Amino acid sequence: MNAKGKKIFVGLSGGVDSAVSAALLKKAGALVTGVFIKGWYPEGMPCTWAEERRDAMRTAARLQIPFRTLDASAEYKKSVIDYLLAEYRAGRTPNPDVMCNKEIKFGVFYRYALSQGADAIATGHYRSGEKNQSYFLWAVPKEILSKTFFPVGEMKKEEVRKLAKKFNIPVSEKKDSQGICFLGAVSAKEFLIKELGTDNPALLYTLGQRVSSLGGGERQYVVGKNVEKKELIVSKSRQQETVSEIKFTDANWFSDQTNAATAQCRYRGRFTPGKIEGERFIASEPLQEIPTPGQSIVFYDAGGELVGGGIITE
Repeated sequence: MNAKGKKIFVGLSGGVDSAVSAALLKKAGALVTGVFIKGWYPEGMPCTWAEERRDAMRTAARLQIPFRTLDASAEYKKSVIDYLLAEYRAGRTPNPDVMCNKEIKFGVFYRYALSQGADAIATGHYRSGEKNQSYFLWAVPKEILSKTFFPVGEMKKEEVRKLAKKFNIPVSEKKDSQGICFLGAVSAKEFLIKELGTDNPALLYTLGQRVSSLGGGERQYVVGKNVEKKELIVSKSRQQETVSEIKFTDANWFSDQTNAATAQCRYRGRFTPGKIEGERFIASEPLQEIPTPGQSIVFYDAGGELVGGGIITE
């Protein structure tokens, strides 16, 4: 897509990736507006959203572009937080970053931008390379991705840092954020304990997760659990049996599913070759990790392009 002359709303998170994205679009001749999306944040826990908004505002001021704040807290609570907690209570493992992209960044933000006369939106997501974040984009509708710019999508992080310095962006040296998108400095475990309590370990641990504290210091992994009985099954081996099939649901496709050559069932996990038959992924070699119900399985073609994805059922 040609950005010149187009009115583009950029989701400014306060980080370097979205800041450079805005700078590149402005340089390309786009009419850029920076938008900070305010999500939902847990009460009584440390939160950095005000600092992130300040950094986003500083970036907009440096680039001399209009700046707005979009309050998406109500939608975030309903679409991301309530979903996350419901999945954990059911004994599944949710993927809040996938839901945040689908419902908030490419949902609420996209609709807001178009209602304000924007031609397209832009984000600081990477779509290839070492920091490839396409795993988290599988659930976004195809027609919305077609109206989204990813200015740093094919770049390496070091290239983005160099551009940030070149554009004299105030967050050029800022560290990348880690963990779940709405928690900031709070760990996922802290949040879950606050919301779900500590009396049922089956709600707090996921399949394949290391639980050394439960076994006298020995390295052990969760290989099964029973929510009703409040039980975890642990083992010294992460995987108890050979698995070569994953069932999934709620699929979203960007191209024909027959194009799928590999699947990834965990972010930064191994790419496993195989094929799709209906709502099943048949691996051509044993999987190296336990498929986790509630998590995403994401499919790529032979060239590494995103084909689609779904939610693991078993």
